[in-house]
Amino acid sequence: RSCALAAGTAWNGILCTAAGGYLVERLPDCPPETMRHMEGNLAKLVELNGEETPLPTALLLNGMTPVDIASILLDGLGMEASGSIEPKPECECSEEKLFRSLRLLPREEVDSIIAEQGKVEARCHFCGAQYELGPDDVASCLDSAEGDASKDEEWKEEMRKRRDN
Repeated sequence: RSCALAAGTAWNGILCTAAGGYLVERLPDCPPETMRHMEGNLAKLVELNGEETPLPTALLLNGMTPVDIASILLDGLGMEASGSIEPKPECECSEEKLFRSLRLLPREEVDSIIAEQGKVEARCHFCGAQYELGPDDVASCLDSAEGDASKDEEWKEEMRKRRDN
């Protein structure tokens, strides 16, 4: 036995109410006594979780955090949590990124979109933000563009100059 893997989720309709897991892998030169200790810690987790719900779903539903689970897994092995973060969705979409995408298209294609639709619309698939650019905004962006939008450093420099003006 060289690893232990557990992953679980709990759902209430379409809402995920708990999700988590762990992977414990034996490293080279791990002494047998450390492995025996780890197996004992894994047995404690199984006992705490119970038999009815896949590991670690019941633990998570009962309020255990990933740090709590790691503390049990690594109990007696000198584990110290170095910190924790609260995950939260953060989207980095922006009108600037839409301009960059437009710059990566051939000008004729952008002009064709403007001619057919009278504007350029985009929706971020991550956060749902909607962007709408009129023909004047698009023309101004494309006409004043500098550098190569496909190169991150040149793009960042152009955006810095725009913000400074």
